[in-house]
Amino acid sequence: MKLPGGLAAEDFLRENWQKKPRVIRQAFPGFQCPVSADELAGLACEDAVESRIVVEDDKGKPWQLHNGPFEPERFSQLPETHWTLLVQGLDHWVPEIADLLDQFRFVPNWRLDDIMASYAPKGGSVGPHFDQYDVFLLQAQGQRTWQYGGRCDESSPRVDGTPLRILKDWTPEETVTLNPGDMLYLPPGIGHHGIAENDCITLSIGFRAPTIDDLLTGFTDFLCSRTDASEHLSDPDLQVQHNPGTISPQVIDQLGRKLLEKLQDRRQLALWFGQYSTAPKSLEIVVPPDETLTPESVSELISADNQIRWNEGSRFAYYDFEDETALFVDGEQYLLRGEATPIAELLCAGARPDMAALAGYAGDEAICGLLCALVNQGSLYFE
Repeated sequence: MKLPGGLAAEDFLRENWQKKPRVIRQAFPGFQCPVSADELAGLACEDAVESRIVVEDDKGKPWQLHNGPFEPERFSQLPETHWTLLVQGLDHWVPEIADLLDQFRFVPNWRLDDIMASYAPKGGSVGPHFDQYDVFLLQAQGQRTWQYGGRCDESSPRVDGTPLRILKDWTPEETVTLNPGDMLYLPPGIGHHGIAENDCITLSIGFRAPTIDDLLTGFTDFLCSRTDASEHLSDPDLQVQHNPGTISPQVIDQLGRKLLEKLQDRRQLALWFGQYSTAPKSLEIVVPPDETLTPESVSELISADNQIRWNEGSRFAYYDFEDETALFVDGEQYLLRGEATPIAELLCAGARPDMAALAGYAGDEAICGLLCALVNQGSLYFE
């Protein structure tokens, strides 16, 4: 695979991924932003869309944050310069933006998060900061100058009087101005500060990195939902202790064995993580369609070469066991066996599955039933 701009994915992952920034000139030659500033403002007025406005100097207060949804007149109340509108999960609402994610599938599906749009007039910025995740910053309209460099962490000094985590006394190492189609990659923990040179839109392709806390609490909650979690500890070989208040080493060893037995169950871990990592970020968009299909109608649509695609807010992944394959779609699992197992790889390869390959399953009642279920729950649709 190659990155946008032609760089071999293997070279990028070896040299840059989570190691050092990289500027990719004309990653998307001739790129034209599919959305305008007015359309972003319109989305920011919708209840289902996560949006924010950052004002650099808000009546004497530095770097103030305002959360949407906003009333339309809010935008006429903003200063002429030095503010930013952020629209999260733009790919969930704009198919042309969602299509960009297929250019980044050299990273596993479960690591991809979403695409955020940042509109700013001249001087607009969200301040110098760092993120805990990898990000590609694609210039979609206008020009933005980026200052970046230097490792930051939770101990890095912050500006007081703002709800944002703005770096204080930060010194960048590099400066670059991006034009439409240019892209900057930043690993986690790298300080950066983007300043609009004129009216501009930047698209941030972000990646997920669950915390250890997320993993521990998520997996243990999953294990506790299993039927055997109600099993009680037993001690048929209990011995008299010299002091009843003592917790013996044998008890701790027994507890450790029991917990490790559960935590080291690779099958349960894979099933949990597949569901956890594909849970949709937005429950507002993965919704059943107005008209449901039948397996027969799905078969006819596939045979007629109608393109099927993921819902823009859906997530797909799969895991191969020795005797079956688990397909994960929007937090649900589907266990596939025998000749049905290749459908998981086919559906997960990209937002628009290969219809020529999918046509081979048009006569398979079980597969068409699965596809029908995914369409009727809102995870797939025919274009």
